[in-house]
Amino acid sequence: MTAILGLNAFHADSAACLVIDGKLVGAVAEERLGTRVKHTSEFPAEAIRWLLKDNGLKLSDVTHVAIPRDTSANRLAKAGWIARHPIRGVAAALEHLTRSKKTTSMMEQLAQICDEDPARVAFETVTVEHHFAHIASSYYTSPFDGMTAGLSYDASGDFASAMMAKCEGTQIEVLDRVTLPHSLGFFYTALCQLIGFDQFGEEYKVMGLAPYGEDKYGDVMKKLVTLPENGWFGLGSGYFGMHEGGESGGVDEHGHLVMGRMYSDKLIKDLGDPAKRNDVTQREMDIARSTQVRFEEAAIHCLKRLHKLVPSTNFVMAGGCALNGVANARILRDTPFETPYLHAAASDDGTCVGAAYSVWHNTLGKTERFHMEHAFWGPEYSDGRHRSAVEQAGVNFRKYEDNAELIEVVAQLIADGNVTGWYQGRSEWGPRALGQRSILANPAIPSMKETINLKIKRRESFRPFAPSVLKEDVATYFEQDIYSPFMMHVAKIKPEWREKLPAVTHVDGTGRLQSVDPESNPVYYQLISALKKRTGIGMVLNTSFNENEPVVDTPEQAVDCFLRTDMDVLCVGHYVMQKEA
Repeated sequence: MTAILGLNAFHADSAACLVIDGKLVGAVAEERLGTRVKHTSEFPAEAIRWLLKDNGLKLSDVTHVAIPRDTSANRLAKAGWIARHPIRGVAAALEHLTRSKKTTSMMEQLAQICDEDPARVAFETVTVEHHFAHIASSYYTSPFDGMTAGLSYDASGDFASAMMAKCEGTQIEVLDRVTLPHSLGFFYTALCQLIGFDQFGEEYKVMGLAPYGEDKYGDVMKKLVTLPENGWFGLGSGYFGMHEGGESGGVDEHGHLVMGRMYSDKLIKDLGDPAKRNDVTQREMDIARSTQVRFEEAAIHCLKRLHKLVPSTNFVMAGGCALNGVANARILRDTPFETPYLHAAASDDGTCVGAAYSVWHNTLGKTERFHMEHAFWGPEYSDGRHRSAVEQAGVNFRKYEDNAELIEVVAQLIADGNVTGWYQGRSEWGPRALGQRSILANPAIPSMKETINLKIKRRESFRPFAPSVLKEDVATYFEQDIYSPFMMHVAKIKPEWREKLPAVTHVDGTGRLQSVDPESNPVYYQLISALKKRTGIGMVLNTSFNENEPVVDTPEQAVDCFLRTDMDVLCVGHYVMQKEA
């Protein structure tokens, strides 16, 4: 037996996965377990314990540990940076050295974490370059075998911000890299901070805010991000600050990641003083719009150039920037690429899967491929655990033994306007709720978006909700017929449907699409089908099951979220509970 444990550790979005004989058997972000802090950089101890226990293994059964970090990568670029910036460069180098030591020493921690005799542990440790792991996470779990283009882009990893590759069979050929200080991820995050969203991982708010603004700062953005005819992209000199040294994984007293300022006074001179948090004016909306426009232009520029190097209709993407669903849909409109596969956990959590499959195919030379057709790789809890959590809530409930009856009952409740917590099966891998840990509602009710934002999610009013759509009905409601099972594309809703779907139609007429098919999630598919019989619309409003916290993991957490918010109905497994009106 070959058992590969993939780890993303000592970095934001800490996570772990397990691949046994080439098959992915589990993957979970540490934030769902442990102390439940969003984007935690804590060592994924709870994730490791769960993976081994769930599969009946001990650490001594693990043959390989895969780490998506290679401190020896891009040494020439690092040396050049230190030579040009000796003070900041030395500080950054010291940080990288500290990380390298942690990567080495953490292997010694695993035996203690798993309560095993170190003498019995004999796994091989394999390090994989950060962006290679990103591309591997998407390509090696895709259905593609012929020539496929691969792109990874984010803020940084192993001193690079992007990688371009040609993928075929089990081989990933690296064609080029973009190294620091040039980074589209840094550009987007810096502007995110200037707008007033200064916490880690809030870039999606800029994407949601952008449609409310006008592209008034396009000329400034062209100075910030250059797109050379014979190159990929570059950042304007003097506008951004990164690699200042200091521990990038530092946390505050609440366990939240500490972010240093990523923009300079030169940027303030061009765009004005930074906004206070949650003080959004028309200026911030306009900056968000111009930021998103320039990011899309850069993405299209890179993908068109990549297509010249890899002339295929298939492409795979990963990296934090690949979570920009607006850009992802535009790529399909404005480049020759037609068939995408984007890993469900495109951010750094997903690198553990990429590292594990790099070991499987490159270290071990295995040719058997694995296609990740769904994203449900997290924990699942027993019916007894469901019942116990529901009984302790003190709210009347009913159990439906028959799955078909359960679906009919819940579909009617949603159709009638009840905001419904939907907790089923194994949890999702990645940041999106895809119908296992979701809050669901009728998308045709005009007041539903405001109701959920104010009374349940308690978040900014401008943020949209996603439509989960029956796969065969996507072309009915959307201008692009995209298969997007992991909710990775924001596409235009057809004009004739926008007023009929007010709760999921954003101000610019778009919706963050999730395609739902009967093979990857049969119960969720059946629920939407039952809802369609009542509303005439083959979709449901879907948002993550949480309230300013990581998505719920246990049934107890689901019940607690239900009780402390204005959610109307909760379905945990086969148990349905409803608050009195």
